[in-house]
Amino acid sequence: MVIWIKIYIFALGKLLTNNMMKPKFILLATTLLMTALSATAQTAERKLLSIEDVVLNRDLTAKTYPVRWVGESDSYSIVEQQELVAYDARTGKKRTLITLEKVNELLQTNFKTFPAYSFDNAQSLVLSAHNRRNVIDLKTLTITSQNAIPTGGANLTRQSGNGPLYAYTKDNNLYLWDGAKEIAVTSYEDKNIVCGQSVSRNEFGISGGIFFSPDATKLAFYRKDESRVTDFPLLDITTRTGTLKSIKYPMNGMPSEHVSLGVYDIATGKTTYLQVTDFDEERYLTNITWSPDSKRIYIQVLDRAQKNVHLNSYDAATGSQLKQILTEHNDRWVEPQHTLVFLESDPSRFIYSTDNRDGYWNLYLCNDEGDVQRLTKTDASVQYVAQDAKYVYYTSAEVSPVDNHLFRVEIATGKQTRLTKAEGWHTATVSKSGKYFLDTYSSLNVPRVVELGRTDGKPARELFRAEDPTVGYNYAPIELGTVKSADGKYDNYYRLIKPLDFDPQKKYPVILYVYGGPHSQMVQNTYLAQLRRWEMYMAQRGYVVFVMDNRGTSNRGAEFEKAIYGQCGQAEMADQMAGMKWLMSHEWVDKDRIGVHGWSYGGFMTISLITNFPDVFKVGVAGGPVIDWKWYEVMYGERYMDNIHNNPEGFEKTSLINKAKDLKGKLLICQGAVDNVVVWEHSLSFVQECVKNNIHTIDYMPYPVAEHNVYGRDALHLYNKITNYFEDYLR
Repeated sequence: MVIWIKIYIFALGKLLTNNMMKPKFILLATTLLMTALSATAQTAERKLLSIEDVVLNRDLTAKTYPVRWVGESDSYSIVEQQELVAYDARTGKKRTLITLEKVNELLQTNFKTFPAYSFDNAQSLVLSAHNRRNVIDLKTLTITSQNAIPTGGANLTRQSGNGPLYAYTKDNNLYLWDGAKEIAVTSYEDKNIVCGQSVSRNEFGISGGIFFSPDATKLAFYRKDESRVTDFPLLDITTRTGTLKSIKYPMNGMPSEHVSLGVYDIATGKTTYLQVTDFDEERYLTNITWSPDSKRIYIQVLDRAQKNVHLNSYDAATGSQLKQILTEHNDRWVEPQHTLVFLESDPSRFIYSTDNRDGYWNLYLCNDEGDVQRLTKTDASVQYVAQDAKYVYYTSAEVSPVDNHLFRVEIATGKQTRLTKAEGWHTATVSKSGKYFLDTYSSLNVPRVVELGRTDGKPARELFRAEDPTVGYNYAPIELGTVKSADGKYDNYYRLIKPLDFDPQKKYPVILYVYGGPHSQMVQNTYLAQLRRWEMYMAQRGYVVFVMDNRGTSNRGAEFEKAIYGQCGQAEMADQMAGMKWLMSHEWVDKDRIGVHGWSYGGFMTISLITNFPDVFKVGVAGGPVIDWKWYEVMYGERYMDNIHNNPEGFEKTSLINKAKDLKGKLLICQGAVDNVVVWEHSLSFVQECVKNNIHTIDYMPYPVAEHNVYGRDALHLYNKITNYFEDYLR
């Protein structure tokens, strides 16, 4: 804007000098000046982000439109004011399912807004109130069942269907609620034995530890024995004298937990443990799947080295292994992440997902005899969405790694069809008939759109378009682009924000924000490209902010992701430096004022970059950083680094303890003092190494009651601290 004002003033001067006696030129000059002043005033009215906006302002997120299918019908529901309404997908005809007034009357409640809801089927609405699960018949508007929801436990899991059964944990034991009373499924007194909770630190797609059979006659559950796992002490400063709380933390190369799977027969009260004999006792049992008839359980059994996986089936009644259906091996790693999905049209076949056979996550049709047929044939990552009698629906990155689109594949022929058209990142739910889908998407400059799509190819109907939530704020433009990876094989995607009132004749300080680790994709063609608001906050204050996904991150295929094996940080740093080389080729970059910031794996990358490239990075802020992979947990760390006994050279090369002496720039480490993910031993050890080497450019900010991430009001302090550090040393 400053440049344009200068142009307007220059033009005004010329006009007045050369045309003093010509009124029409005076009028033109005045118009130019008024235009400049008006534009300046409009810009001044638009706000800059505050730290409170960065951390707490939910209004800066695009509004949602919580629409869902009405059971298995082709009608979709939405709350409109005080009513739950449904629209017929074919005709668009609207009908009221139930009013809030009627809900309050039936449930004897006083909800001011419509509560969260779900459907058992097209006629049965499910609402929770007074610790009861209430099922309302939408035809008669009467309550057809009320089942008590147990309270006081953790990991609450409900049976499939509409019955009364729940399972949950108290301390380390598992309990069943039959609708009237609590039944103890396990009763271990040894605190090292944990039942019904997630295992393997939530790796391999594991997110829970309780699995009801489809017919709700049996209950499968994880049992883990942590007696051999070392304890790590966390300090609780909130008690009068301070208290040590020990957590079980299996470190790289050290003893790990032993996991088994129990099956509880609800009728007899007996528990049978599956007879898993593959590999050794520290194997992983992942992606537990019941057969549709509730007679078999399928497990993807992974060895501790994570180089071999067996897909096995087991008899749920006896626990005996029925068959080893298929095996997979990879010299770097295999990582099962998805449960099996049985074909509803043919329950003898199921969908199996892997990236180990053809280089990308794809879907495969299998049966118990071990026959494997590739279903999705695309060199891009694929995610299962839904199925009908004829098709399987999936989302895929085949249009672009930063876009996500809905496709379907015909089961009989393998013919694939793209169903979503608009550019951007789509998530969709498909109606049971397969005729329609509800599609939510956004792209760089499109906040959120919800459409009713048709699988017959006819045009979609827009249901909702969110307003731009940043109106009134002075956001700088965000650019998406690519830079070649260091090995020249890939296009790495970046987002770039230049400062407000960017002037290419000036030089600006740069902040590289980095994560760079597995299971991440920082740059997507979503609204504002996955922006973290702090990046815009810094751009508004005169910084260039650059974010790029490197090799090792997700959604680009196995070779891209597995380039980091055995030497975490090396390929990632090479790619980030390729991005920085491109960025520094621009005259508007001040090469003497470049900083880097990241958290967790990004903290590891931050310290790796500032110590390996001290002539480039002058300031760094690292949050919760991994310092040495020997102190990180078994499940994640051994996948990418092997273990310290097999790969001592890799651990030596990637350890940041060895790099502390090379620190020249200013480095701030922020750490949650009760971090149970990257334990305190990491950052404190790095600080101690700096002390030993008389390094004075290190600063440290612990957050005494924070775990791995810092939330809420504490985060206001954190982001002020990060900002001020760059302002003090990079400005």
